[in-house]
Amino acid sequence: MTFTRSKGVVATTCRVEADVHAEASTVWRVLTDAKAFPHWNRTITLIEGDIREGARLRIHAPGSRRTITRRVSGVVPSRRMVWSAGVVPLYRRVRTFTLEPRGDGWTKFTMEERFSGVVFALVQPMLASLRPVFETYAIDLKHAAEHDAISRNGARAALRHHA
Repeated sequence: MTFTRSKGVVATTCRVEADVHAEASTVWRVLTDAKAFPHWNRTITLIEGDIREGARLRIHAPGSRRTITRRVSGVVPSRRMVWSAGVVPLYRRVRTFTLEPRGDGWTKFTMEERFSGVVFALVQPMLASLRPVFETYAIDLKHAAEHDAISRNGARAALRHHA
């Protein structure tokens, strides 16, 4: 797993990557099942809304009463989607999820978030604390997708055995 952060004057980008031992379709299924998020993701306690093109999500994080609103766009199933918020030029957050099939049942997961805008300078100090959140998100997704892949493969093998 790799976390990187690039800082600029009016923008910062945080990025985490993880290799997941599951097909991209399995990782996608876990990543887009809003109702199941609280069961596998320690950084989110609830997502209101469906994770699909054009949807508006209301996201709740542990230890906070604040609700984060994001718009889903750029959806390419099993490959990519974007969650965004804010108003240009004041403040903008764009989180991009990318899945890259690696072959042999492996997928490279990348989550990148770009923060920009005039108000950016006010929120930049809080960005230092994003590393553990990003890493936890990636680790939790990796474990959930790998568990899902094992469960589904085991079920398929059992069905073949009984057929």
